[in-house]
Amino acid sequence: MVDSTVPGDRTQPLRPHDPGMLGDYELLGRLGEGGMGTVYLGRRRNTESLVAVKVVRLDLAHDDEFRRRFRSEVERARQVPPFCTAEVLDADPDHERPYLVVEFVDGPTLAEVVEQRGPLTSANLHSVAIGVATALTAIHGAGVIHRDLKPRNVLLAPGSPKVIDFGIARAMTATSGNTRPDQMVGTVAYMAPERFNTDTDTPIITPAADVFAWGSVVTYAGTGKTPFYADSPPATAARILTQPPRLHGLSRPLRTLVAHALEKDPANRPSARELLDLLISGDRPPATAAALAGQPDLRAAAVEAQAVTGYALAARAAEAPVTTPVVASAGAPATAPVLDIPPGLVGYDENSIVTVPISPAAATTVTGPRPVEPRRRWVLPAALSLLVLALVAGVTLAVAVMRSRAGDAAEQAITSPWAAEDAALGAPRIADPLDGPQFWRPTALEDAAANQGARCSFADGALVALRENNDVYRCKGPADELPADLTAEVGVRLDTPDSCAGIWFRFTKVNGLHGYQVRVCERNIYIGVHKSDGDVTVLRTFVLPEPIALHAAPTRIRLEIAGERVTVSREGAQVGTADLTEPDLTSGQLFLGIFSERDAPVKGPYQVAFTDVRIWA
Repeated sequence: MVDSTVPGDRTQPLRPHDPGMLGDYELLGRLGEGGMGTVYLGRRRNTESLVAVKVVRLDLAHDDEFRRRFRSEVERARQVPPFCTAEVLDADPDHERPYLVVEFVDGPTLAEVVEQRGPLTSANLHSVAIGVATALTAIHGAGVIHRDLKPRNVLLAPGSPKVIDFGIARAMTATSGNTRPDQMVGTVAYMAPERFNTDTDTPIITPAADVFAWGSVVTYAGTGKTPFYADSPPATAARILTQPPRLHGLSRPLRTLVAHALEKDPANRPSARELLDLLISGDRPPATAAALAGQPDLRAAAVEAQAVTGYALAARAAEAPVTTPVVASAGAPATAPVLDIPPGLVGYDENSIVTVPISPAAATTVTGPRPVEPRRRWVLPAALSLLVLALVAGVTLAVAVMRSRAGDAAEQAITSPWAAEDAALGAPRIADPLDGPQFWRPTALEDAAANQGARCSFADGALVALRENNDVYRCKGPADELPADLTAEVGVRLDTPDSCAGIWFRFTKVNGLHGYQVRVCERNIYIGVHKSDGDVTVLRTFVLPEPIALHAAPTRIRLEIAGERVTVSREGAQVGTADLTEPDLTSGQLFLGIFSERDAPVKGPYQVAFTDVRIWA
């Protein structure tokens, strides 16, 4: 007989050697398995309440070092307040099969949701960002470091997200006592740069590593990719160590806060508590307000986490300071102090991020030069080192060139799949993040009666081109007359079916307005000639092996134009080349805009977006 109260879509049957009972808990099925042991769905004897029971692997249960590690985990996990975490209910670290009992959270993992449905909507993304920051505030406040925060350890439960799996959590005062120097615990895509440091004289793991993982988790939730994604763990590690994150697809101000959390130097990252303050205090963007309004449990958890760590919500602008009632540990009402700073200095606003210390700084005066800190040895495990060294050699020069251009903040924010090649190209002639009017300007064509309206505008950190029908529209860009040979790169996002991003080059008014056009569509890329009468003759069609997903993070498109040939690449992989057949087209302007797929319906609308354009000429 099947027990209808058991969530069968999240469990697997027990195996022959799995225990049926552990202490007072009946085991009903398997929820998952990890490096330390197996997690079972369970039920306490004579109750209907479901729990998750984490059991140490049989071959490790009699290992003294591992048992100490598990006992330490239990002691620390009991101290973590259940704010957006799975609450610890019971444990028996001295059992023949040591186990830990935590709250059962009936919800899919963040990884499952993104894999099946794509990146989260804006309000849901902010809900995850706030929930995970709340959980880290509670975890770190109890002296614990998670060390393996990733989308599969975030459950999207009703009411608020929940962070689970403290299987590799450690006390902050003993971050390396239970791990040998040659061991690395975690998932590479979410590991902070300092995780690759093997200098045992330097503390390897601090709460800042969890903050870095928070930034990676939020990026994955909002774009479907991690900020340093590559085609292998060694290549990913190399990007973490040497390159800025890819954050295309995240809108400001969340994008700015994520970039702050992904700083290479852990000392420059905000604390989890500061993240939480920046997310929910001060002037909130609409998506944050929507997330909190739609999930009162999430807001309550965030407020409680702030109160436990010493402060409640900061007063909003134009409001008198307030105190927030909380529940004291003994159960009696208590009043938490308010973060007493002028309105607007702390908050998550549209323009900047300003953090304040969580605890008062020590009254220490430092004179003389700053002491020189010993150099850290940033290395990878032996299995990764050789391959990463080769990758790092290629990207280090590019990173140095980018960083030397300190006056160009937009250029610093761009991460390119062709970073090594970019170093040889030197400084771009044109570089524009396309998050506001610079080289490109907003324009509009108003002809609603004929259903031919079109516009180019800036929204969510991108240049958005919209056309009401299946005609063409070019955005107003730089007037520079560019030479015949050039390299151009831009992020492309497709927002509606049958929409294509247009890139025009060698576009000139000589003998009529005409030039070459590259049309980037969901499944195809076309190279053609845009003639003076408005018709486009296709020279080559390339079928994309992996279609461009709608509403996804921008995909990087590069054109390399040399002589009578153009080469088109996507995310570092060559798509194809085409011969340029018009001898009179030897120079001209470069435009961005919108067109439509072949046989697209006349009536739209059609919409695309562009980010971070660079042109070398």
